Amino acid sequence: MIIRTEFPYRTTREDVRIPMADGVELYARIWRPVTDEPVPALLEYLPYRLTDWTAPRDWQRHPWYAGHGYASVRVDVRGHGCSGGLPGDEYDARELADGVAVVEWLAARPWCTGSVGMFGISWGGFNSLQIAALAPGPLKAVVTVCSTDDRYDNDVHYTGGSVLAVDMHAWAATMLAFASRPPDPLFVGDGWREQWLTRLESVEPLIHTWLSHQTRDAYWRHGSVCEDYPAIGAAVLAVGGWHDPYRDSVLRLVEHLPAGRVRGLIGPWSHQYPDRGLPPGPAIGFLQETLRWWDHWLKGADNGVMSEPPLRAWISGSHPPATVYEELPGRWVGEKAWPSASVIPVPYGLQGAPVLVASPQHTGMDAGRFLPFGNEADLPPDQREEDAKSACFEFPVGAGEPVEILGRPSVTLRLRLDVPYGQVVARLCDVAPDGASTLITRGALNLSARRGRERAVPWPVGAYEDVTFELNGIGHAFPPGHRIRLAVSSAYWPWIWPRAGSEAGWTLDPAGSTLTLPIRTPSPADEGIVFEAPEQAEPLGVAFPATLDEPRPERLVVRDVARGTWRLEVDPRYGGTRVYPDGLEFSEDALEVYEIQDADPLSARTRSEWRIRLHRPELGWDARVETRSEISCDEGGFLTSNEVVCREGGEVVFHRTWERRLPRTAG
Repeated sequence: MIIRTEFPYRTTREDVRIPMADGVELYARIWRPVTDEPVPALLEYLPYRLTDWTAPRDWQRHPWYAGHGYASVRVDVRGHGCSGGLPGDEYDARELADGVAVVEWLAARPWCTGSVGMFGISWGGFNSLQIAALAPGPLKAVVTVCSTDDRYDNDVHYTGGSVLAVDMHAWAATMLAFASRPPDPLFVGDGWREQWLTRLESVEPLIHTWLSHQTRDAYWRHGSVCEDYPAIGAAVLAVGGWHDPYRDSVLRLVEHLPAGRVRGLIGPWSHQYPDRGLPPGPAIGFLQETLRWWDHWLKGADNGVMSEPPLRAWISGSHPPATVYEELPGRWVGEKAWPSASVIPVPYGLQGAPVLVASPQHTGMDAGRFLPFGNEADLPPDQREEDAKSACFEFPVGAGEPVEILGRPSVTLRLRLDVPYGQVVARLCDVAPDGASTLITRGALNLSARRGRERAVPWPVGAYEDVTFELNGIGHAFPPGHRIRLAVSSAYWPWIWPRAGSEAGWTLDPAGSTLTLPIRTPSPADEGIVFEAPEQAEPLGVAFPATLDEPRPERLVVRDVARGTWRLEVDPRYGGTRVYPDGLEFSEDALEVYEIQDADPLSARTRSEWRIRLHRPELGWDARVETRSEISCDEGGFLTSNEVVCREGGEVVFHRTWERRLPRTAG
């Protein structure tokens, strides 16, 4: 990592409040170059608190952009951080309308040329795309990182029509804790307490809304830009990582947006900006790469950025299974279009007699984290135990060239169910000569969603049907002497929430089933794709106090042999305890628990606990937030329980619980 201390421009920083039409003011931090000439503005727009939670990350990039001639702006979504107003749902109409207003406000500043870009990762990448689809005139370009164009089938709520237990639960619990945090009196003054209590009275667990929409209805179509790609007027640089669950959006955006206004970049990364150097690498000079994008679209520079291949992607070399990789072997390749003429779908027929697949309910304990952040236990370990609970089909790689794939594999499976409902998970693994099984990619289908995600269609009991679904996109080279393994299971906890009757599994007829791989032919044009070394601005200088406490495991699997129960405990390790240069002491601790019994899908349950403390000793300010969220399921519905307790000093100032039963209509 290169830390830049000298830039073409000196910079200034100021905190301002941006007025909305209804009188609410959004809190913003603006870094600007010192110049008499107007400059374009760049906007990152999030609910994650610019004064503390994202401040270390913000310091890496906003001052860097300002030093290169841009006004770089970080804004808190209403109801969060030091912004006014009340928190809402993800990407609701109010949030997007506010975003449009901020874009127009920035464009109207005397120091702005009138041209605005938006960028962000995850939430900020999502709303960048969604605001671009509203087409505010000043918004000329976006850089969207680890985001999605499809809120139903490619987010943290549902996958393949199934409830994502692992992140539907965890993210709802996280946002409940986040929305309950108080404004900081250092920035909002004495009115912080009244603002906090007003905000708390409006907080509602998002899980209630998300589980109330179990098929792809109008709720999920809102904000899913795949519903109307032509609405996006800005140029889009879409960025993802093969270890991020949203990477397929890059492929779809490059396919569906006009070639003259889109470029895609997919590396080996997790859910992180590609310059941060978090596993897996290699990291790239992402800020330099995006600067070229901004210079072209916001300053009119003829710098060749649109001469780059429309899709640049990393092809990983074969690697042994591990839960973390500092760097992966591989190389960069470029595609002149997507879909690519150099990628051919090649079917591999499955062989053998019909087989009953009734996987134990704890199949999936070695799935790894749904949303990897670069932690030590994020990625899936050796898959041999998971493979043993699945039906496996293998295809040897011959002694010639490697089998290189790029894109989305797919499966067609001929299945028979003796119950109306079921789920199928397909995993593609690279099996080494010593038997080690490395998970390459996977996909899932709720069989009641086989006719489309808009409705639930029960399976005709006792009948065979063919179902086809895609696995997540990947770039990978299977070397000679290895085996390509397709493993299919009827359970995948805690990723997929099981349904009563699913323990019966289903019968798979290999004679009518195929695996189709997107085989890529290497090209001489692959050579020469290189990136600069990563660089950033000087870090903020956050301190992480030492502690005598023994750190708990990131992922701990506990088996109760007598009860037949499996429990997964996850420490998401978002930030821990840190002290900011302005004196803020910020600590947070979270634990997620997922439990299930081998033969009982209705035993599945989840729990998430959060503890957050914000402390300013010089102000005598000490605020604490504690939350507890639980979900279980019976034959007819989901049972949710949520609790928030907030304290100022030792006094409880807010305490509320919610108990809901939400009918299970699909999912």
